[in-house]
Amino acid sequence: MHDIIRRLDAKRALARLGGGEKRIATQHAKGKLSARERIELLLDEGTFEEWDMFVEHRCHDFGMAAESVPGDGVVTGYGMINGRIVFVFSQDFTVFGGSLSEAHAEKICKVMDHAMKAGAPVIGLNDSGGARIQEGVASLGGYAEVFQRNVMASGVIPQISLIMGPCAGGAVYSPAMTDFIFMVKDSSYMFVTGPEVVKTVTHEEVTAEELGGAVSHTTRSGVADLAFETDVDALLMVRRLFNYLPLNNREKPPKRYTTDTADRLEKSLDTLVPDNPNKPYDMKELIGKVVDDGEFFELAPDYAKNIIIGFGRMEGGPVGIVANQPLVLAGCLDIRSAIKAARFVRFCDAFNIPVVTFVDVPGFMPGTAQEYGGIIKHGAKLLYAYAECTVPKITVITRKAYGGAYDVMSSKHLRGDVNFAWPSAEIAVMGPKGAVEIIFREEKNDPAKLAAREKEYRETFANPFIAGRRGFIDDVIMPHETRKRICRSLAMLRDKRLSNPWRKHGNIPL
Repeated sequence: MHDIIRRLDAKRALARLGGGEKRIATQHAKGKLSARERIELLLDEGTFEEWDMFVEHRCHDFGMAAESVPGDGVVTGYGMINGRIVFVFSQDFTVFGGSLSEAHAEKICKVMDHAMKAGAPVIGLNDSGGARIQEGVASLGGYAEVFQRNVMASGVIPQISLIMGPCAGGAVYSPAMTDFIFMVKDSSYMFVTGPEVVKTVTHEEVTAEELGGAVSHTTRSGVADLAFETDVDALLMVRRLFNYLPLNNREKPPKRYTTDTADRLEKSLDTLVPDNPNKPYDMKELIGKVVDDGEFFELAPDYAKNIIIGFGRMEGGPVGIVANQPLVLAGCLDIRSAIKAARFVRFCDAFNIPVVTFVDVPGFMPGTAQEYGGIIKHGAKLLYAYAECTVPKITVITRKAYGGAYDVMSSKHLRGDVNFAWPSAEIAVMGPKGAVEIIFREEKNDPAKLAAREKEYRETFANPFIAGRRGFIDDVIMPHETRKRICRSLAMLRDKRLSNPWRKHGNIPL
């Protein structure tokens, strides 16, 4: 018995050491934590329950039979974040470069299978050189097994990916199918083909950082949501994000006690929108003054900045916030912003998180680049997401709501539950100037007449009252009471029940 205990202790020590102290020191020298250090920071202290510590690969080719490390390059198990259960896997770059073998994949799949059965989120800490070449198709099959589970878990349990090192080739598709992706600057990257292959095929000279670094993916491609300076920052921010999410699609999101009262008035909002309809203002100021304690967790802040998405709380309950940003492209919807917002709305709908939408949109972005890029199809994604969404939907039109963009932004016609407008709201087919130039084109050479017509159009249509008369707006509210009215609406909708017709799935315009 004592001999077995000694062997057990020795095996545990070997597994905890991963690729050895020298390789761990190399990780530290690069500013990276080890796989186990990351888990310790992510989870509540002392809550991690590890599985499959003694699993080893089964490859005997290319000298692999002589090289075996307990755990096989990934640490798996479950634990708690703020007292709520979560499953986790953390790839260990010190063991075969974190490469994925058949056994490595089986460990990840086991964790994901249990997460589905337990109804708890999965967080993956990715730091891997890709498929283990020595195993050939077995490692590729392992990736496909993980992919299948990502798809089955989608919309059932939240999935979060942290890219904390290399993630290349087929490995990128597992994070791509998860709900949120965080990266670490200067130490993580994602790409399907590396710089050398790119150079060979397209003759482009590009560095790994330029091709698939954290900055590239959070500003240019939109693949990742947030980028952080260090592993520690990324892990702590995941803990913060976790607090907004339910454990699964059958639960409501967690409430948090707040001293910020629901009936708080914010007088400064009465002067937020400038008198000049062409002058921008910062929509983030409105969001910060409406949510509990001014706390807003913004996602993808550096990508498609003309739309804002993220989580806040109202009376302690999480809400998803979507808002046009007049500071960028006048708040117009374009391809990138439509895709960004559509995916977020669908996440909120899948996980019972109410959606609050702040609207100031002059329309869809014009131009050949947008049309050739497929703005019709991509813009329809946002429309589809809102129309399909069955969670409580509150909409506040602060200023412009023109044309098809008015319809798309959670309008009453797309089953918006409560739709408010500020007195400054302009709800019309298009702006007064453009409308007059079309309707009265024969008077285009008479500026005085056009000015008078524009004034007439503005007074007739560029206000919230025509929409209110038809019931498309439930009420015209003063800006300072926005928080109070949203909180009351959410309380009224707390037990909302709405189901879409049965179907295998819809066919969203991808």
